[in-house]
Amino acid sequence: MILQERIQLMARLGEYILSKDEEWMAVQERAYRENAWFIPEFLERSIQQIANRFLRADLLTNWAAQYGVKDSPAQLKTIGIVMAGNIPLVGFHDFLSVFISGQAMVIKTSSKDEFLIKHLIKKMYEWEITVQNQVSFAEQLKGCDAYIATGSNNSGRYFDYYFGKYPNIIRKNRTSAAILDGTETMNELSLLADDIQLYFGLGCRNITQLYVPEGYDFIPLLEELKKYAHLVDYHKYKHNYDYHLALLIMGNKYYMNNDSVVLTENSSPFSPVSQVHYQYYSDKKSLSEQLMGNTDIQCVVGHGFVPFGQAQHPGLTDYADGVDTMAFLQQFDVK
Repeated sequence: MILQERIQLMARLGEYILSKDEEWMAVQERAYRENAWFIPEFLERSIQQIANRFLRADLLTNWAAQYGVKDSPAQLKTIGIVMAGNIPLVGFHDFLSVFISGQAMVIKTSSKDEFLIKHLIKKMYEWEITVQNQVSFAEQLKGCDAYIATGSNNSGRYFDYYFGKYPNIIRKNRTSAAILDGTETMNELSLLADDIQLYFGLGCRNITQLYVPEGYDFIPLLEELKKYAHLVDYHKYKHNYDYHLALLIMGNKYYMNNDSVVLTENSSPFSPVSQVHYQYYSDKKSLSEQLMGNTDIQCVVGHGFVPFGQAQHPGLTDYADGVDTMAFLQQFDVK
């Protein structure tokens, strides 16, 4: 396929995932049955995000043009992709990048999120049989020319060992933070609640650490976070909430809660599910510089940063870990 054909196929896929096709709906139901974190509400959010922010022909055309993507790469390479499974279709952007570049790929899915991506690529096979020459799946990745692997810090060491001698992008644990100044409107705090609680807080773009000025009033934020009070109806989330609240109580730690999420002072940017950490700051400029240099932080939300409510709505060029995937792939398009 030439570039325009690849773009049109992706646009067709965008239309398909927004449809109520019976087979597609059945796959989503199965994904939820197999992984209780993939509730219908968050499956729909992820699908809407991918369709509206990634799979539009105009967006894909402009994105490809930025990198001078050709109809066919000068050097055809096979890219191994190891996908994570923390939120639905979290590895889709890697698949999309390689597909638009024209390179071939072999994908190892996460056991937590294998049904959605496999179904979508199977659907692409039905529409265009030659996709089988470009996209395949494997339980073990061997013999690839380059690798893109996403996982935890522990799996990152494994990836470094096996893939380090090849061109690679290896992603490890990341999370996100928000800098609040006390002038946020109720609407902004409501949007911040989305940044915190979407996908149960399991994504690298979820806010798990708040930075607030001394004397900050947490009550308005706790009120807005009640929009996600229904999350305690899901047993996995409720188990986390009860467990971590009990730890704080037994440890005689100060905390605030609204019966569905807990706020506690902690310097770690990584917080467990159902809990959000906070720290006080005095100098916003120095804090900003500190966070921008922190490799644990994916994005920062707040006035002058990523707008409230947009953390979980990245565009095509909002690359994970700040590593430009398309630029990485275009290095192989040099004769």
